[in-house]
Amino acid sequence: MEAVPISGDARGPRARLTVPVLAFGGTLMAVTQTVVVPLLPDLPRLTGSSPGAVSWLVTATLLSGAVLTPVLGRAGDMYGKRRVLLMALGLMAGGSVLCALTSDIGLLIAARALQGAAAAVVPLSISILRDELPPGRTGSAVALMSSTVGIGAALGLPLAALVVQYADWHVMFWATAVLSVIGLLLVRWVVRESPVRSPGRFDTWGALGLAAGLVCLLLAVSQGGQWGWGSGPVLGLFAGAVVVLSLWWPMQLRAKQPLVDLRLAVGRRVALPHVAALFTGFAFYANSLVTAQLVQAPAASGYGLDLSIVATGLCLLPNAVILLVLSPVSARVSTARGPRITLAVGTVFMAVGYVVRIIDSRELWMIMVGAAIVATGTTFAYSALPTLILRAVPVEQTASANGVNVLMRTIGQSVSSAAVAAVLVRHTSVVEGVQVPTLGSYQLAFALAGTVALVACVIALAIPSDTAPDGERPIAGHGGSAQETALEGT
Repeated sequence: MEAVPISGDARGPRARLTVPVLAFGGTLMAVTQTVVVPLLPDLPRLTGSSPGAVSWLVTATLLSGAVLTPVLGRAGDMYGKRRVLLMALGLMAGGSVLCALTSDIGLLIAARALQGAAAAVVPLSISILRDELPPGRTGSAVALMSSTVGIGAALGLPLAALVVQYADWHVMFWATAVLSVIGLLLVRWVVRESPVRSPGRFDTWGALGLAAGLVCLLLAVSQGGQWGWGSGPVLGLFAGAVVVLSLWWPMQLRAKQPLVDLRLAVGRRVALPHVAALFTGFAFYANSLVTAQLVQAPAASGYGLDLSIVATGLCLLPNAVILLVLSPVSARVSTARGPRITLAVGTVFMAVGYVVRIIDSRELWMIMVGAAIVATGTTFAYSALPTLILRAVPVEQTASANGVNVLMRTIGQSVSSAAVAAVLVRHTSVVEGVQVPTLGSYQLAFALAGTVALVACVIALAIPSDTAPDGERPIAGHGGSAQETALEGT
């Protein structure tokens, strides 16, 4: 089906709120996923459960978000992006309310799984922006929307730490519940339903197969450090992921309306941005993960600053400002030079930031400078990835394709968490009777993340060149056929 995007001013004042309302939803999604982190050390005592059980509050959100992002993206393409976006926000609100009402670890894990559905907010919103905005405004809006993941993550930690320190921990979930309801009502009031649809029947078996494969893969990655990388359960999960996804792939190729269009996805214009998203997600996540641990390390270690969780969050807060301020700059670079160049520049910045972290991670101001440089690179890289996808896929597959791209970022972040944890655990020393990572282990983690960022740069430069703005090249439903756009991706 073809549809021409409506100008941002064509529907009155409410239309001009589309971008900030969708950006609010994306930021809130990232905040909701992050706020539980300051609670983790105290939750075993607060819930009467084990540390292993508490870790599932993070794992459940990761798994449900990874599984539901491509599924809800495809559903949005078929049944209406606004409709599915409202459902995702509703699940996030419901999960927050359930967290606020209980201290039972089982219910908390189930509630966090509901919150994970909100991971689909960003790809759905990006797709809505493509459908609704004129080409001249799409680039900056998409850049901001993609950056909300980092903005929310940087905001969530200090806000949650303040709540944990000065109020009952349930207050944090009441706050996210109220904000989720506000976001839902704003989307319902401001955002119109896109007329663009992908006809056909939903690929239920494809969704179940992908879900099973991803659960096996991500569960093995996220729990490998606790269960042992060579343990039977972890090896069995990895084997299960290989078997399930090996069967799922040919099934998708045979399907008339597959959940993921693999023929389009394996073309260089789509596959390479997905691979770049995997490596960029790895490099991005190591920044906040390692920084938070390093500045909280005891001063007796010789490098640690012994900061509180609130002070740690405030150290990461400037990164949110950087992501917000630089997202329109990155969009202008993509318009002038093409998103592949923006992605390459961003990943180089990330690598440079990690070099700074290796040189000096003892002084707070140097730590913040290095983290800020990485955040700058993240802004450019994350803004470029959805733009690359938008230029390579038909308009009726925008949400599902961006859902897969967000999934690849999520997998990269999961692998980063496991890899960094493995490095820090392997190189420790005893400080005041406690095992803490050495400064060398942090530097090794920075070197690993910087190397991965450079690999992402090489992948970015291998993406076929396309520096023309969206408005100057045919996009399915906007002056070109879906078939023509699909052929460009191969």
